[in-house]
Amino acid sequence: MHPTRNALTFVLALLASLLCVPAYSFCGFYAGKADAALLNAASQVVVVRDGKRTVLSMLNDYRGPLNEFALIVPTPVVLERGQVRVAERAVFEHLNAYSSPRLVEYNDSDPCQADFTWGRNLYPATFEAASPIAAQLEEVAVTSRDRALGVTVDARYTLEEYDIVSLSAKRSDGLETWLRENGYKIPEGASAALKPYINQGMKFFIAKVNLKRQAKSGYTTLRPLQFAFESDKFMLPMRLGMLNAPPDRAQDLIVYFLTRQGRVESSNYRTAPLPAEVNLPALIKPKFQDFYGALFDKLSRGEDYRVVYTEYFWDMAWCDPCAAEPLSREELEKSGVFWLDGNAAERFRELQSSAPRQFRVPALGNGALPVKLTRLHVRYTPRTFPEDLMFIQTNDQRNWQARYIVQNPYGGSVAECSEKLGAMDCARMCKERVSGVRAALGPDEATESPPAASGDNVPSVTVQGFNPHARSLQPYRGKSSEVLQDECVSSCRASKVRGLEAAAHYYEEALPERVAAEKSTLSRLTGWSLRDIDAMAGEKSVSMVPPEPVIHPWWHKLLSNWRAR
Repeated sequence: MHPTRNALTFVLALLASLLCVPAYSFCGFYAGKADAALLNAASQVVVVRDGKRTVLSMLNDYRGPLNEFALIVPTPVVLERGQVRVAERAVFEHLNAYSSPRLVEYNDSDPCQADFTWGRNLYPATFEAASPIAAQLEEVAVTSRDRALGVTVDARYTLEEYDIVSLSAKRSDGLETWLRENGYKIPEGASAALKPYINQGMKFFIAKVNLKRQAKSGYTTLRPLQFAFESDKFMLPMRLGMLNAPPDRAQDLIVYFLTRQGRVESSNYRTAPLPAEVNLPALIKPKFQDFYGALFDKLSRGEDYRVVYTEYFWDMAWCDPCAAEPLSREELEKSGVFWLDGNAAERFRELQSSAPRQFRVPALGNGALPVKLTRLHVRYTPRTFPEDLMFIQTNDQRNWQARYIVQNPYGGSVAECSEKLGAMDCARMCKERVSGVRAALGPDEATESPPAASGDNVPSVTVQGFNPHARSLQPYRGKSSEVLQDECVSSCRASKVRGLEAAAHYYEEALPERVAAEKSTLSRLTGWSLRDIDAMAGEKSVSMVPPEPVIHPWWHKLLSNWRAR
């Protein structure tokens, strides 16, 4: 949100619920994330939901004089003292870091490999049974004036640096008048925005800053507020939050859902995953935040700010790759998660009382934390989101993240590969391999099992005269050492040719084509021109022009020197 100088900031309530998913692993290591730098103009909401029980925490982006700040939240019930707490900004920061879109990188393997296997396949391959993946661990004062305006103040109290009122109203114009008469600066048109919530019978939670208490607190920014209540409503009354915004100025909202059951999406606006799992050029690594900002802006504008985007859905017990460590048990409890010790009803009652919160140390063996996280990101305007945001639970149980990939090219060249392969002495290598073959064959080729090679620990087993190694040794039987040497040298030379062919294909064709495709993808996702992408600092130039075709590959001459070896 972008509050005006004299505006009352409206930040809105959210109710949500979520579903559980199996894990699909990704390999690689974490390289970067699109983090809080993207959230400078975004309101953030954390919603903990289980059944009808809801714990909602809100962090707004108000920037301006504190004496002009007030928070109005439509709520389904009156919020009494004890149901409201001051939350910690650090929880929002950790959730954002953990669930942010992320960049991972991998490294190409050396394309210059001589696949020289002659004399190496003497024994049948042994495979260790794949170890099972470890099971994911479970783990009021009423005045005559108020009556005349149709306003009832249900609760009034002070909570740390906030003065709080919870009220109900019968008329939107009466509520607007009450707010103005009680010192709240509200934008024009508030009555029309308040009316739908009054018609639904919703209550209004209002908080403004107690300047004396705030000065004593030592905090320089507004701390989040957290509410605990029960309701069937599964919605975000976001229309109030648009009162301060120009009609065509986009606002951002990030919502983190924490539940033990599954993914959440909007039921009245299209919800879509971001384009992800794509390869990008290596030059994007120091510019990943710029990339993601451009991607989300282009995507949102292209959909006319009418789509809710999923940025993350995963089991909080783990991550792959991790943009940050999962939240600890204490952090989850601070965020409002109340079912971790298996006694959800009692813990939720505690959240609705004014007693100090107790953070419990789990007993050994309790397992991991049964919490799922959905992160939704919406960029909207008053024109494009004419209705409040409604939610449903889905049956989709797939882990998903906005992950982008950099595949680092292997450093080297065809010339370096030819030098490396040219240093292979086929004659010398084959003498050693032929000796190994002769030893494996043994004096009795029909029944005797060959000795295990040093360090191989391969058992020798003969069953009723049948040697299990016979099939792997068959190509070498009945041949003299000289014949075996010639076959081995020929195989070695052929592997060198194949290795150089593979390197030439990688450096001259596959790599330039891949880099061109990565740049095209980057341009398509961001709207950046290919000229601007090529001009980005830090880019390693890769020839995009393949060599002119010839009748015989140029490196055949290099191989002629190996033929005599």
